[in-house]
Amino acid sequence: MNKTQRKPGFYLAIIATLMAAIVVVLGAFTRLVDAGLGCPDWPTCYGHFWAPQSAIEIAVANETFPEIPVDLDKTWPEMVHRYLASSLGLLIIGLVVVAVRQRKNAGQPFKLPLFLLAFVILQGAFGAWTVTLKLWPQVVTAHLLGGFTTFTLLAILSLRLSGLKFPRFSSLPLLNKPTKLAGLTLAVVILQVFLGGWTTSNYAALACPDFPTCQAQWWPETDFIKAFDFAHPVGPNYQGGHLELPARTAIHMMHRVGAIVVTLFTTVLAVSLFSIGLRRWSLLLIVLLTAQVSLGISNIVFGLPLAVAVLHNLGGALLLISTAIINVLLHRKELAYV
Repeated sequence: MNKTQRKPGFYLAIIATLMAAIVVVLGAFTRLVDAGLGCPDWPTCYGHFWAPQSAIEIAVANETFPEIPVDLDKTWPEMVHRYLASSLGLLIIGLVVVAVRQRKNAGQPFKLPLFLLAFVILQGAFGAWTVTLKLWPQVVTAHLLGGFTTFTLLAILSLRLSGLKFPRFSSLPLLNKPTKLAGLTLAVVILQVFLGGWTTSNYAALACPDFPTCQAQWWPETDFIKAFDFAHPVGPNYQGGHLELPARTAIHMMHRVGAIVVTLFTTVLAVSLFSIGLRRWSLLLIVLLTAQVSLGISNIVFGLPLAVAVLHNLGGALLLISTAIINVLLHRKELAYV
């Protein structure tokens, strides 16, 4: 890996990437403490820019939203998440301004910042729908996938703006590059992220309270038809979930199966990278995979501790980012000209 001149917007992209990481972590925290409806309206919170504070304001809010009374322990994570996500949007607008001004410079990314801006606007809409549609599982899952995607694209943009080149990747003969394997690994990681989002949005994380068995059985009663019925009606409040135990069990078991598939593909990819001399990238994949599997098992064994569950969410994002970057490097001779 050789160091070259950084491109305009590099430090802004780094800040945006770190901000995206914080937003992803806080989003997971908000879901896990059941604060997704800490504010039942959007973009305000009970009609306030922060939250009602005085006894009179709280009384008025409770009268206006009787189905969701004020709980200040839940309003603050929701509003902090909203303001940080809005700040991330402003940073991405800044990246677009830099891209437009520098668009004639060779190797300066232009399309990616524009796509990021369009995508983060869509992500903001999903954030609003998460509240207004009362944690509709489809929207909650899409919002989680959107957060992971934003984080990943910002990480890739930061690399491109860094000016770094990776001669070990570009010097590899085409036949030695595990491009298909890397692409399949990325696909199964994305699928597993979806399954993780579907698990949390349907409150299925604790459907199996034991490990490696589930409900003291190797394969308990499951209902896959209801588990993956994406036609949930709009309208009900989905906080706490509406699915019965067999359906939640089916979702949980599929997430476990997905973890096995991801482990197999990621391990094979790591071995392949190691065999062609990309040992640091191989080690990175193994470390992230080991940490993620350990966190996932800990969630079950210890009853979904908040810190462990949040780290598991972040670990999934980091594994996704690493796999995506490896794919980019394997397909490009020089990262700076992507």
